[in-house]
Amino acid sequence: MAETIGSEMSDKSAKIFVAGHRGLVGSAIVRKLQQLGYTNLLLRTHAELDLTRQADVESFFAQEKPVHVILAAAKVGGIHANNTYPADFIAVNLQIQTNVIHSAYLHGVKKLLFLGSSCIYPKFAPQPIPESALLTGPLEPTNEWYAIAKIAGIKTCQAYRIQHNWDAISGMPTNLYGPNDNFHPQNSHVLPALMRRFHEAKVRVLHVDDLADACVFLLENYSGLEHVNIGSGQEVTIKELAELVKEVVGFEGKLGWDSTKPDGTPRKLMDSSKLASLGWTPKVSLRDGLRQTYEWYLENVCADKK
Repeated sequence: MAETIGSEMSDKSAKIFVAGHRGLVGSAIVRKLQQLGYTNLLLRTHAELDLTRQADVESFFAQEKPVHVILAAAKVGGIHANNTYPADFIAVNLQIQTNVIHSAYLHGVKKLLFLGSSCIYPKFAPQPIPESALLTGPLEPTNEWYAIAKIAGIKTCQAYRIQHNWDAISGMPTNLYGPNDNFHPQNSHVLPALMRRFHEAKVRVLHVDDLADACVFLLENYSGLEHVNIGSGQEVTIKELAELVKEVVGFEGKLGWDSTKPDGTPRKLMDSSKLASLGWTPKVSLRDGLRQTYEWYLENVCADKK
């Protein structure tokens, strides 16, 4: 690993606020930080701290004074959820981002990492999608509310860096999967939905533990205005992915393809060469990651139903 930009990340006792620590991304980041020996993680449930309430967020930052912030909290969901709850997706995410970013700046946070999504890019962006494709065309209509909120988060970080010389950076993960994913049959993303209920598009997927590793890497090694794509660099068709899921779960039936359902952006392959040039590469293979995720599903989701 390259030398760290800020020596403050070498202090394993520094307070780190992981917003959204119970979700797919946040829980993986917490696991990674704990594995690395960080001992002073600030974790709050929604019941303990509602990030949409500005006064509560400001009070939290004033009292706790975190040194670093990883903003993984968000209202997320698949195509069905975005179509059904557009007001929630834009309003809640804008509130969370604005409150956390502004309070972090006001109360002396040294570095903030904001996490977005590959849906920020235009529906017909060049493939693979470079960071420079942002705001060069219309968004995919099925998730534009969420995408606009995430674009606003990127621009908020950039604005605070430009005006206040504050170290706020943004990472845009590709399609993610792993422990703590959402396995709801209608509101989930493509991978957990395939696992639950068994289209020819291509995707790149990244295990959430690799994302967590990349987040720590960026905190240690990157300080710049432009957001950074976080992906695996490996391409797979959704059909191939479904067949691999079928193998992992031991499903012996035939797969059917429902062409009447909305399918989102036709192709969404992110160019992660910028991150690779900084020295980071993923470590979890797709097959191993799927097996690990299915084991977690059996132990947690299925076990809860017995």
